[in-house]
Amino acid sequence: MHMYELGLDKNAANYTPLTPLSFLKRTAMVYPNLPAVIHGERWYTWAQVYERSRRLASALRALGVGFRDTVAVVLSNTPEMYECHFGVPGAGAVLNTINVRLDAATIAFILDHGEAKVLITDREFSPVVKAALEQCNRTLTVIDVDDPLYTGPGERLGSLEYEQFLASGDPEFDLIYPADEWEAITLNYTSGTTANPKGVVYHHRGAYLNALSNIVSWGMPHHAVYLWTLPMFHCNGWCFPWTIAANAGTNICLRKVDAGLIWQAIETYRVTHYCGAPIVHSLIANNAPPHWREGRGTHKVSGLIAAAPPPAAVLQAMAEIGFDITHVYGLTETYGPAAVCAKQPDWHTLPIAEQAHLNGRQGVTYHAQEAISVLDPATMQPVPWDGQTMGEVMFRGNIVMKGYLKNPAATEAAFRDGWFHSGDLAVVHPDGYIKITDRAKDIIISGGENISSIEVEDALYKHPAVMLAAVVAAPDPKWGEVPHAFIELREGVTVTEEELQQHCRRFLAGYKIPKKFTFGPLPKTSTGKIQKFILREQARSRQAIAEA
Repeated sequence: MHMYELGLDKNAANYTPLTPLSFLKRTAMVYPNLPAVIHGERWYTWAQVYERSRRLASALRALGVGFRDTVAVVLSNTPEMYECHFGVPGAGAVLNTINVRLDAATIAFILDHGEAKVLITDREFSPVVKAALEQCNRTLTVIDVDDPLYTGPGERLGSLEYEQFLASGDPEFDLIYPADEWEAITLNYTSGTTANPKGVVYHHRGAYLNALSNIVSWGMPHHAVYLWTLPMFHCNGWCFPWTIAANAGTNICLRKVDAGLIWQAIETYRVTHYCGAPIVHSLIANNAPPHWREGRGTHKVSGLIAAAPPPAAVLQAMAEIGFDITHVYGLTETYGPAAVCAKQPDWHTLPIAEQAHLNGRQGVTYHAQEAISVLDPATMQPVPWDGQTMGEVMFRGNIVMKGYLKNPAATEAAFRDGWFHSGDLAVVHPDGYIKITDRAKDIIISGGENISSIEVEDALYKHPAVMLAAVVAAPDPKWGEVPHAFIELREGVTVTEEELQQHCRRFLAGYKIPKKFTFGPLPKTSTGKIQKFILREQARSRQAIAEA
């Protein structure tokens, strides 16, 4: 036996499996009286959140929830949702956060496929949840959340109410830490567009590491004031429930994304950080109060932008109101953000338009991710760093999912050759920063030439009348496919197809200019991501036909 192995084994004194549950215990001990969660008239300190989470874990155990049982939730960004991120895994169970915008059939599938034992649901979503329960093939215990801030229609579906359920729990219950950090902590379902969604399983180790990576990669100062514009059901809020516990910050809850409510929160609570898709940032910029537009903002606000490649126009608009925006990139399978466009010290000296261009790239690996690379999927060799040669973005490391629940074939395909295959196409710039050019399914092949829908969208976003733009392939008898642009205009503004085509000529080669336009509201997910699969169906693209 080697000298570095003799008597140097792991033991209780020198090794503990990693879990983000430990962040809550530490912060509640060190900063018990600091505000942890604010939701309307409800303010909870870190000591109170710890106690409530312990009560939840205890009550779930008393209900019969055991190790590796699934507890599903259909909740908004409320204190209850935050507590579930600690109380459910603290009971030894697995938390399944369900997208509140899904239809009843999909929710029923998720409840069945994930083998949920308990469902915690907000009264606002009772119509669709009730229909889902009627279609579900299993019997669940339903716990209702009746949030005082929700005053709309709805009904209670279960025999238990959350606050009463919490009261039955033990405030001194010790949260159950995993014996192995590889144990599952949460279950997140991808958005299924042509088939049932896949269940992505996270482990305690990855959740712990990405929660800390959010702090380090973003450069978050201690005691951040974090506004929940990002749904906590989406990749567990990019791991930020655990991040804010580690940061000893303050969670400002927000039931829905509304410009007025966002700005009210920013100024009332002096919000320092938030996350969201490009549409959320655009909403904030377009509704900024006059003093922010004039460069007289009251404090520094930092935002993470992700979910779709951000148009340079959006990044520029945020810079003009003084917001410090950082671009991150990842997928459900990578715990949310797993790459960051790390800013270089001299970038701030450049014109805003050039800063926006540089910050619009997907960047480099997150601190806790081992590697991100752009590889030729056929040869698995890295593409040259020339900013031109396309390959597929692939990840490897500790913040990659365990795999897809009960789907070994899909897991094996996703992990082939020792990398997680994202399906995103990208180039690598000479400085090593990656830039997504498109999803593989969104490349438009026109007359044998590949057209990046993202490049066309970026050009359209430069027109002042365009609020949102999405470009997909439309069949064409001569060219095979041509770009079809779906446009959502700014309120009170009009523009013609001809004007937009002339505008695009300033930025694009002729064959890349959209030949077809459709004006109107664009379909979006709850996180603000444009649902291109719906647009492909409308345009009858090659990809839509293949998926039918």
